Amino acid sequence: MVRVLGIDPGLRVTGYGLVDVSPRRLSVCEAGVIRTDKARDGLSESLLAMYQGVAELLDQFQPAAVAVEQLYAHYQHPRTAILMGHARGAILLAAAQRRVSVVSYSATRIKKTITGSGRASKEQMQRTIQRELGLAQVPEPPDVADALAVALCHCYAHRGRL
Repeated sequence: MVRVLGIDPGLRVTGYGLVDVSPRRLSVCEAGVIRTDKARDGLSESLLAMYQGVAELLDQFQPAAVAVEQLYAHYQHPRTAILMGHARGAILLAAAQRRVSVVSYSATRIKKTITGSGRASKEQMQRTIQRELGLAQVPEPPDVADALAVALCHCYAHRGRL
């Protein structure tokens, strides 16, 4: 069995989802969020908390790969892109220190791979993740569904090679 860690990076809430891949099925091992308080703690402390949270996941669950959503930058909000770049850096550092390979996927590719539409809504993504992984409930918050979607995208992209 192979384990993939999917991450939906954010400065306040980072979603994560660990998916176990066996020859016959995909299942959720663990999923949740890493919360930081950038407003109270400042950027440095938030990045440290995110790094420590991801490092703990990597150490505890030892995934074979980490799949992360690529940075999306809208030209009207360059500050957001820069802050998200910092968040991704903390995640990539934790993985690199543990020699875990990291693969990035664009939001459009993730949505298209999971739902068939690159413009799927959050609700559509959540329902599809619920169905694909046989979950009793829709993953909440949406950050968890997004992280599981990133992990599934990686599993589907590397089907037969995991």
